[in-house]
Amino acid sequence: MNRIGIIGGTGLVSIDLKRDHEQRLAQHGLVVTRTDEVNAETKFGDVPIKCITLQKDGIDKELIFLQRHHNDGSANKPPHMINHKANIKALENAGCDVIVSVCSIGTLVEDFPPGKVGLAGQYIDFTGVATSFNDTFAIFTSVTEPFSDKLNKQLEISLRESQGFTSEEKMYYTYWLAQGPHFETRAEVDAIGKLGGEMVGMTMAREVKLANELSIPYSAICISSNWAAGREPGDPSAELSHNLVSSQANERLDPVIHSIIELLNS
Repeated sequence: MNRIGIIGGTGLVSIDLKRDHEQRLAQHGLVVTRTDEVNAETKFGDVPIKCITLQKDGIDKELIFLQRHHNDGSANKPPHMINHKANIKALENAGCDVIVSVCSIGTLVEDFPPGKVGLAGQYIDFTGVATSFNDTFAIFTSVTEPFSDKLNKQLEISLRESQGFTSEEKMYYTYWLAQGPHFETRAEVDAIGKLGGEMVGMTMAREVKLANELSIPYSAICISSNWAAGREPGDPSAELSHNLVSSQANERLDPVIHSIIELLNS
């Protein structure tokens, strides 16, 4: 694939391949030839994106980076105020072959402890908030399998490799969409677990719905940054901290970058 859209959040605030990963790119014969900051105009609003052009064996490849929390030069827009339509439309207009989302999540299950990086296999959205490009005419989009199986398999290989996981390690989890911007209560997390949620976040499911409407293959790399409310071992009343959650997510970016470079190399 020659044009990859990357959506970053609290788990990937920004990306600079040339400055931070030039040596790793060179091992794959990839060279950054140009980086442009662009204000992409869509009918839903403007979106700042970073376009990174690379070359491998004389073939140009592009990585289009979008920070979902973009907010007048910062990355702090609250989750319930994100303009998902503008974000996804900007990536479509940029000609992205696929979209890879990077998400920081709270975990409910023992086999997805903080520090592990996995993939979304399904989502559950009971927020009651519609997210669709189809606001005028009834067009129903199938999301039986919302995430790209082909893209997920590619990412799974690199995530296993970078984390030293065997083929027995579970890699796919069900994402529960919480409304935000508040973290969940212990009672809410208990209910989420009973209904099949294995991790909880406030944004990603809205993106994958829109990507499916536009027929853009979409996968979500999920960084387990913290135990969900009430699930902290030994301290079920532990408070959650936004700053701590963000910092823990950013400490686990190596598997994410490894996966992105492997996609560029494919």
